[in-house]
Amino acid sequence: MDLTMLALCGIAAVIILLVLGVNVGLSMFLVGFFGYALATNINAAYGVLRTTPISQAGNYALSVIPLFIIMGNFAFASGMSAGLYNAANKWLSKLPGGLACASVGACAAFGAICGSTAATAATMGVVSIPEMRKYGYADDLATGSVSAGGALGIMIPPSAIFIVYGISAEQSIGKLFAAGILPGILIALLYMVTIIIQVKRRPEIASAPRSYTWKERFASFVGLIDVVILFVGVFFLMFSGIFTVTESAAAGAFLAMIICLVKGKLTWKSFKKTMSDSIKTTAMTYLLIIGAMVFGAFLAISRMPMVVANLVTSLAISRYVIFAAIIVVYAILGCLMDSLAMIMLTVPIFLPIITTLGFNPIWFGVVIVSVVMLGVITPPVGLNCYVISGITKDVPLAKIFKGSLPFAIALLIAIAIITAVPQIALFLPNLIYG
Repeated sequence: MDLTMLALCGIAAVIILLVLGVNVGLSMFLVGFFGYALATNINAAYGVLRTTPISQAGNYALSVIPLFIIMGNFAFASGMSAGLYNAANKWLSKLPGGLACASVGACAAFGAICGSTAATAATMGVVSIPEMRKYGYADDLATGSVSAGGALGIMIPPSAIFIVYGISAEQSIGKLFAAGILPGILIALLYMVTIIIQVKRRPEIASAPRSYTWKERFASFVGLIDVVILFVGVFFLMFSGIFTVTESAAAGAFLAMIICLVKGKLTWKSFKKTMSDSIKTTAMTYLLIIGAMVFGAFLAISRMPMVVANLVTSLAISRYVIFAAIIVVYAILGCLMDSLAMIMLTVPIFLPIITTLGFNPIWFGVVIVSVVMLGVITPPVGLNCYVISGITKDVPLAKIFKGSLPFAIALLIAIAIITAVPQIALFLPNLIYG
């Protein structure tokens, strides 16, 4: 069989296994192994099996993943979310839909110390949704704003998606982190504008704006001290060049544990739970990465990505049309499969096309993450909506998806802006790294 056709059959096999409910990492691992054996021979496939898992498990660059996961879990255990929401509420309360705007702002800030959409949505949902419902906010606005706000957890660094993309695309994780800051702020602002527009059109879905004194507003900063220490500490060490990204993640994990201890939230029980959750998340992520690397070795030996890249670039159409088609594919896949799996499966295929067409891979990573954010708030996967449904069991899932729809539209506008103005993503990486 032609190697390109074999690779296409392999991609189809992975998709079929995913539809059947097989673990994502295991699916790519099995298809990659047997595909490599068919493309070469069984001994060569065993060679991949012997080297890839151990090389990835011992990869120094990958150690940043468990460290940031541990940092996020300790930040969650320390109760930082309550202080974030209180401060955001005090400062944004005068806006129409102020509590919902505060939820988005708090999600953006918590995402900067978490790196996970589901964790951000769950943590802020527990704090903010009861408060919004208490003051008469409509369920669709309350749940939709937190579902969408939680998605900011993978755009504003640290982000597991950026780490995995950086490793897959062989790009600087530090540059990717810097590239996500301004787009994350842009998306948060567009979310707030969306809330204001909704409340202006339908005042009954939110309570009247509340007013706080300047003393109360400045007093709310006390609850942000631990967040500021953690965020500034980690990113100063990272972007100043004093520490590498991995060393900064280690410092952040240690600092988050100390903050948790000082606040009296670190017991032996909470410590065991934090480490247990971190180990489970890390193990799932590593299985996915190892499976993707084996599958990537199969695609590389088949030369299918380069064949497709050469074929696409030879077409007499604008590179922007090709780019738009790739984004549409990502948008569709984002609605159907896990975000990490999508990145690991597609980057080896699409990145050669993007680089051949002359697009910046750092900017492309930001665009991909923006599209992934769209997938976590739209059906049928819509991970964040399911997370919020677990918190608000009396709110129908359909209403949560309905509440997320206006934010999905705002996100599409943000994607268009970031695509049209790449400097939004590239300004900080160029400023910091030259």
